[in-house]
Amino acid sequence: MTENDVVAQARPAATVMLLRPVVDTAGAPEGRPMEVLLMRRVPSMGFAPGAYVFPGGLVDERDADGDLPWTGPSPRDWAGILGVDVPMARALVCAAVRETFEETGVLLAGEPGHAGDTGLTLDTSGEDWERDRLDLIDHACSFTEVLSRRGLVLRSEWLRAWSRWVTPTRQPRRYDTWFFTAELPPGQSPRDVGGEADHSRWVDPGVVAPEWEAGRMPMLPPTVIACAELADRRTLEGVRDARRDIVPIEPDVRKIDGRLRVVAPDGRDFPLPHTDPTP
Repeated sequence: MTENDVVAQARPAATVMLLRPVVDTAGAPEGRPMEVLLMRRVPSMGFAPGAYVFPGGLVDERDADGDLPWTGPSPRDWAGILGVDVPMARALVCAAVRETFEETGVLLAGEPGHAGDTGLTLDTSGEDWERDRLDLIDHACSFTEVLSRRGLVLRSEWLRAWSRWVTPTRQPRRYDTWFFTAELPPGQSPRDVGGEADHSRWVDPGVVAPEWEAGRMPMLPPTVIACAELADRRTLEGVRDARRDIVPIEPDVRKIDGRLRVVAPDGRDFPLPHTDPTP
């Protein structure tokens, strides 16, 4: 990169690794091993076409609305966790929940009450919810308006900050993306509704890196590394107990033994398949 090259500003974004327990044939959890939801972006997308991603997207200016009904850690608490100011913390948490609803129909919200209580089981598959979802995508209303009208609150205690990845400076489109984990709320099921994805699937996070290496699951390196980190925790309880330092990370692509490999923050490296989208 030369002095005359202009570095694109990284736009803030949020993404959610939606998790659910694996259930045996008898219907009972077996030590609560988990699956993660991945969505395949349509080929026409300008960024990472055809790649498997987690639900998420850009922060909207209305995501920082101070009137957003909210339980769990406060925006000030989240600011300390995420390493940002209070308005940006509120916006990132809101964007994570809003984008997950827009792209999957899963809503990380519930009735007011004791923080952490799952409360009302929501069915967001009805026509009235679909209108709200489409209005959010079209910016016809804000997330604050949707929740307030329905008497619901965003459950920030259902989210856990996991990591923060920044697109390398050489890329024309750059994103500063905070990764969260969340467990699928009781009674809800994701749907392929967002328009940006043509397929979604629940996956054992432990198989993602081998599938990516073989070229069968194209995705960006942060997605692969996040899945490998989830696999290290093995269970939902392991994810909950994980201690995470949220610091900005750029994908580190190096040539090792004559092949391009992506080096994770913990030093592990993953071969970069030729079919993988440019990081």
